[in-house]
Amino acid sequence: MTSIHDSLTALFQPGQIIEVRAISDDGMASGYFDSFESLVQKVKILGDEGRYQGIYVTLNEVNPALLARRANRIKTRLSKKDSTTADADILRRRWLPIDIDPVRPSGVSSSEDEHASALWLADLVKGFLSELGWPEPLIGDSGNGAHLLYRINLPNDTESRELVKGCLETLSVLFSNRTEGSRCPCLVDTANFNAGRIWKLYGTLSRKGDSTPERPHRRSAIISSGNERVVTSEQLKGLVSLLPKEDPGPMKSSLSRNRPGQVINLGEWLDVHHLGYDAKPYMGGTLFVLSECPFSGDHRDGAYAVQFPSGAIFAGCHHQSCGGGSQRWTDLKEMFDGPGKKRDFEAWRKDQNRKRAIAKLNDDIPESKISPEVSGEEKSRREKVILRAHEILGSGDPLRFIIDTFGLDHEGDRVVAECLARSLASRSVINSKGLHVSITGESGKGKSHTVDTMLQQVPDELRLDGRMSDKALFYVEGLRPGSVIALDDISLSDQMQEILKGVTTSFQKPFRYRTVSKDRTGQVCTIPERCVWWVAKVEGSGDDQVWNRMLTVWIDDSEEQDAKVLARTLNDAKQMPSTRPQTRDEVQVCQEIWRRVCPSWVVIPYADRIRFQSSENRRNPDMLLDLIKTNAVLMQKQREVREVDGMTCIIATEEDFAAAARLFAALHGESGGQVTKLTRKEAELIDAIRDLHLEEVTIAQMQSATGWSHSVIYKMLHGYTSRGYQYSGLLEKCPAISFHDRTVTTGDEGLSTQRRSKVFTWNPYLYDAWAEGGAVWLSGPTGGDDSGDGGNAGNDGPSQQVAGSSREKSEQEEEDNSDLTQKKREKDSTAEEVKICSRGDPAPAGVCTPVHDPGVSADEGPRLPPRPPIPSPCTVQAPNDSGSLPPAAATTRQSKGDSAYPGRVSISTINPKDFRPVDGWPDKKPCIVCGRKPSHYQERTKGKTLPGTLCKACYHRAVTMQSSQFRTIPGIIDVTRLERWTGASVGRCHVCDGDAIAWQDPGDHFGMCETCYSQLCESEVRT
Repeated sequence: MTSIHDSLTALFQPGQIIEVRAISDDGMASGYFDSFESLVQKVKILGDEGRYQGIYVTLNEVNPALLARRANRIKTRLSKKDSTTADADILRRRWLPIDIDPVRPSGVSSSEDEHASALWLADLVKGFLSELGWPEPLIGDSGNGAHLLYRINLPNDTESRELVKGCLETLSVLFSNRTEGSRCPCLVDTANFNAGRIWKLYGTLSRKGDSTPERPHRRSAIISSGNERVVTSEQLKGLVSLLPKEDPGPMKSSLSRNRPGQVINLGEWLDVHHLGYDAKPYMGGTLFVLSECPFSGDHRDGAYAVQFPSGAIFAGCHHQSCGGGSQRWTDLKEMFDGPGKKRDFEAWRKDQNRKRAIAKLNDDIPESKISPEVSGEEKSRREKVILRAHEILGSGDPLRFIIDTFGLDHEGDRVVAECLARSLASRSVINSKGLHVSITGESGKGKSHTVDTMLQQVPDELRLDGRMSDKALFYVEGLRPGSVIALDDISLSDQMQEILKGVTTSFQKPFRYRTVSKDRTGQVCTIPERCVWWVAKVEGSGDDQVWNRMLTVWIDDSEEQDAKVLARTLNDAKQMPSTRPQTRDEVQVCQEIWRRVCPSWVVIPYADRIRFQSSENRRNPDMLLDLIKTNAVLMQKQREVREVDGMTCIIATEEDFAAAARLFAALHGESGGQVTKLTRKEAELIDAIRDLHLEEVTIAQMQSATGWSHSVIYKMLHGYTSRGYQYSGLLEKCPAISFHDRTVTTGDEGLSTQRRSKVFTWNPYLYDAWAEGGAVWLSGPTGGDDSGDGGNAGNDGPSQQVAGSSREKSEQEEEDNSDLTQKKREKDSTAEEVKICSRGDPAPAGVCTPVHDPGVSADEGPRLPPRPPIPSPCTVQAPNDSGSLPPAAATTRQSKGDSAYPGRVSISTINPKDFRPVDGWPDKKPCIVCGRKPSHYQERTKGKTLPGTLCKACYHRAVTMQSSQFRTIPGIIDVTRLERWTGASVGRCHVCDGDAIAWQDPGDHFGMCETCYSQLCESEVRT
């Protein structure tokens, strides 16, 4: 049995400073010694107490100054201020510690079989190192496992730390989990590379868990003292170099002969040739430790093969007689597959000519990227993919093709797909600030499938396959610029949210974040430039600052979408297996498109004409500009291109603005909450509250309107905490909702009950002012405001206008007043009338006939009589005999808190086409019909100095009254063919040209508003 004094003599020099450290369930004991006798005396006292699991000592040379901390004594309970030996306190490294532990449950001692297996594996490691010329080590029994201690003499620096770490990792790869017969699996500990590592003091008892007959406590001991020789640094480096440390990249020898262009699956190859192995992960690939060495019959162990992520294969044997770790994959392959065919120079020359021809069509891709090993059918398929991508970029619509390809594998969610596609395109815009996407939606509605489907279109070299945990980004190796980072339903820690804020701000340059590694050492995490982030969560990121930096889009979780997904799922279930390749040709075309989109600087020559309804959020203009730029960069082959100082510059057109404004509008309405930052569920709750038309509403009323539970609504209103993260509710997000506590009395007198009730107040005008900030449009060439005559924009009017909220019907109606729509309507008005008349038998007159109005000509179409002009506010008229104001006159009424305003006007005199939506927030002026505030529509000035204003209700009444003046000729329109239209706005009624289309014929797209449809149904009933 080894005494404690004998172990000190074997491990240390006399007078050397040693720290003793003992670990118990309730703390740690520590002391420093320069006397072996004092150390033995104090350690025996600790051992006799029986409450310490193990007693340890520092192996390497400790700074002598540390003796003054606790000189030749042991403090049994350390406080927070008491320090122990750190890595920086070590002067030199004296030992290479190899710890071999059997695999077993934590907190228990090893069994006899496990203990014996650790000693057996230690003997294998010792024999392997002896073959490399290493001296005899000190062999120890830790009580539960085995120890090998090799003498070294290295400085305590980073180079030595990495060298020791590499040695332990190499031994772990070669020997961990190796079994033979009834041997139990054991592991070589790779965590013992730090200089301040403590080691079991031999001669002391190891107490892990309770001592049982099956798992007893054992006393540690020295089995063999070894010799005094020191392992040189060259021998240490030789051990590290046995295994390849870098992926050599694709190699010809790793390609299959039977399947041209495909990389050999090493595991399958070994199985086919009946080579036994033990597989384990290694550097992102797989290490196969072979059961028998195929290179020599003199030994069985030592052979291995590695397949890297690129498909490259490295094979070798660590025995010197088999090459000592040199590359022998070619030899191994020829042993079983035979020698490879000699290269035909003539065939090679023809193949090179073919590649050059393809490269001429593909001037953006170097010839080296076209695989020389692809042949036959794969070559033809590859050529078709390149030609198709070239054709789409040159004369097609790349964005539409990408979204249509997305639709082949995913039902719906085209707006989400467009956001993701534009996010990818932003990587190729040199002057972009980056477009990152936040996807929200209920669980199980397709967020993950949406991201996975779009990721398939990203080239392999620019995407991270699979999902990442919250902190995995700190340890990702080989992250390339322009990569796509997808976080799916991951609770973002404060660190990750700070990183997200940083990388979204620093898009065009690398972002560096300092943290600590799993070994508690400093580490700099570098995220390359132009990486885009896709975050998919049920409730969003939880941080408004992160939301403001991203496109916030909703997954479609409507009932109609659920029905479509179900139908597609059922249809797929009845299909036979497909014989098409695993990756669609369309997906490969999309990958080729992304490879061919050249980084460019995008110029927007009309940028000074872009107008925003609200400029409160300063990031939204940058997002709109980036949307314009991404559309232009995708259409770069079809746009004007200029070279400026060697940089490619693309000139964006107004078509790019129209496409960007359309998506920007969708993100402010039915498909996202770019301004409000609301989730779809929150937006639906607000819609339900608005539909109640109540100033005060309770949760019970909200439950009746939505069908949701009390808890769900309460959380949406007040916010909640999930997994330690706080999510804000509508009371914090939306200023139109507030609440107060109220005491409610119920029951009759004498039997009444009082209870507290929480009542929520709703301010629709404040909500409109808060939410209606997403409209964007182009002003005229002179940059003037919106003005014109009867809806026709002049030189000072807007050339394009897009409403930012598709949730408001009135905004949908005014959307059709844009220049492009108005000019198209005027150009096609005759054609539309002919088309309507063609439904059924030819009619001698137009299908639409107005109510008798002598002031309307057939050519002009139905028009309301002009409203009398509004006189000066100074004009005052007295009420008539009935006490009411004359309908056609204007008066000025003074009231407390209100200034003078034009008096009421009859609703029958209002022509809704003479009004347009108010720019920006609602006007505080009163409505000229009902006098209520605020007003949402303003009269087109036509040179007037005091335009009239209308509220929403009066505007819709005027539209309805105008529609009611039109009648359809019976028998011309087949009412049975009309279907309710519930999608986005498709224009105004084809009968009255007033209200939005509510019923549509899916065959010829003829549409009617609700009023005209009702009148048509009534006439059908009467006839």
